[in-house]
Amino acid sequence: MKKPSVSFVIPCLNEEKTLPYVLEKLVKVKKDHSKEMEIEILVSDNGSTDRSVTIAKKFGARVAPAKERGYGAALDSGIRNAKGDIIVFADADDTYDFLESPALIRKLVEGNFDMVIGSRLDGEIHKGAMPFLHRYLGTPVINWIINLLYSKKFKIRDSNSGFRCFRKDKYLSWDIKSKGMEFASELLIKALIHDSKMEHVPVSLYPDKEGRIPHLKTWRDGMRHLLRILFYGPHLFERTGLSLFVFFWIQLLIGFFAGKVLSIAGMNLYGIHSMVFFSFLSILGLSLWGTGLLIATKQPRISKIYQTILDMEEDRLFFVLLSGLGIISLAIVWIFLQWKKSGFIFINFEREFIVATNLSLTLLIFGLQAVTAHIMKRD
Repeated sequence: MKKPSVSFVIPCLNEEKTLPYVLEKLVKVKKDHSKEMEIEILVSDNGSTDRSVTIAKKFGARVAPAKERGYGAALDSGIRNAKGDIIVFADADDTYDFLESPALIRKLVEGNFDMVIGSRLDGEIHKGAMPFLHRYLGTPVINWIINLLYSKKFKIRDSNSGFRCFRKDKYLSWDIKSKGMEFASELLIKALIHDSKMEHVPVSLYPDKEGRIPHLKTWRDGMRHLLRILFYGPHLFERTGLSLFVFFWIQLLIGFFAGKVLSIAGMNLYGIHSMVFFSFLSILGLSLWGTGLLIATKQPRISKIYQTILDMEEDRLFFVLLSGLGIISLAIVWIFLQWKKSGFIFINFEREFIVATNLSLTLLIFGLQAVTAHIMKRD
């Protein structure tokens, strides 16, 4: 039986203080497991100006320069240059223990998985290794969002783990775009979208070595992760936005036709102030729905509603917009005539005014969203 070929890919940018610890462990792994697998150690150097490259060569690692800057760019370059069919990656800061990597590889091979994630939350997190916000807010929240949007059967337990093992051919089919720290989230999302077979293995996490300056910027990189996650989730905006829009438009119409304040569960509803609030929330819902429409212009798989709008012929789009402008114009003229009847002094039809202006805003915003989406879908 052919031995699996494994490439350990280490992204590196000025890591001379910690790289020797990492490579020493990898050399041991290569020596101890040479009968089980063919092992390559590859350092994907992202423009180091210290002794990192010299150190890598000293330990017998292959150095592959990654010209484009960024954590994700370095990993992507290294993975594509790797000779192995199986890729294992972790940072060059020695916070992950590469001596634990055979467990990930065996799980991948024996279980015929596409990816195995080293889960810190299921393993041992040593004192000072993970900040409080990362452990109890950042990672759990990102886990929840990714699982909510993309998980079907497999649930992610450690979305921010930087210790992973996967098949190179699968990686290439996932078409990862991210160049920064958000690479980690996109890798999981693409694997989930493609219904990949995945599993977790508990791993240890150690604190940074004294004197090392982390590359991670908590709030900047956290926001990048969130934006990348939402980029592939137009359905979240569509469902949430449409639900808000329909529900509060119905409330608005109830207030309009009821024509009086109704007391429900001790609350006075459907008066003028309630109707203004319903109007605001319906427009908020439409705006969220429109955000999903714009995101959908960059996605291959989208809902039928979004697809219908984006596939609309230009002449049909023109007449839809023209019809909307016609309705808005009629609403404005009607409001003006009602105002004229009162001698341009006082408009005594607040409910009608709220519904008319909300309808006009709805048509106007939808028209702008549709036009913007048609602009964005063009390369």
